[in-house]
Amino acid sequence: MKLSDEEGRAVRAATAGEMRLLDPAVRASPEAVTELLDPEFAEFGASGRRYDRASILAVTSAVEDYGPGPDVTDLSGTLLAPDLVHLTYVTEHNGSLFRRSSLWRRTGGQWRMYFHQGTPAGPALTAAGYPADSPGGAA
Repeated sequence: MKLSDEEGRAVRAATAGEMRLLDPAVRASPEAVTELLDPEFAEFGASGRRYDRASILAVTSAVEDYGPGPDVTDLSGTLLAPDLVHLTYVTEHNGSLFRRSSLWRRTGGQWRMYFHQGTPAGPALTAAGYPADSPGGAA
């Protein structure tokens, strides 16, 4: 399905923000994270814990070495309303897969993450289709 120009611009802007938030250098910068998170941001983490903007900033500021960012696959986005984009994708981290879903809201001309959820999706598969033997993949 071909995206309209408006939908394409909105999805690209949300995707760019999402990829920035996955970048270890951005995550290490409280200012950069603050710029990308909506003031009303909420997250349901893979642990089941609920996070708000302040708690995410506390967590990201406490990490000293992020290592490389995760591998991202199956990324897709949909414009739900003129100022709201839904992104879904899969990340691989330490040999485990996570399904992720984010809502990006445009306010004041800027796209910011409004909601995020990460759900464990099992072990990563090797090229042969078997679970990875050890952690330490790309993430």
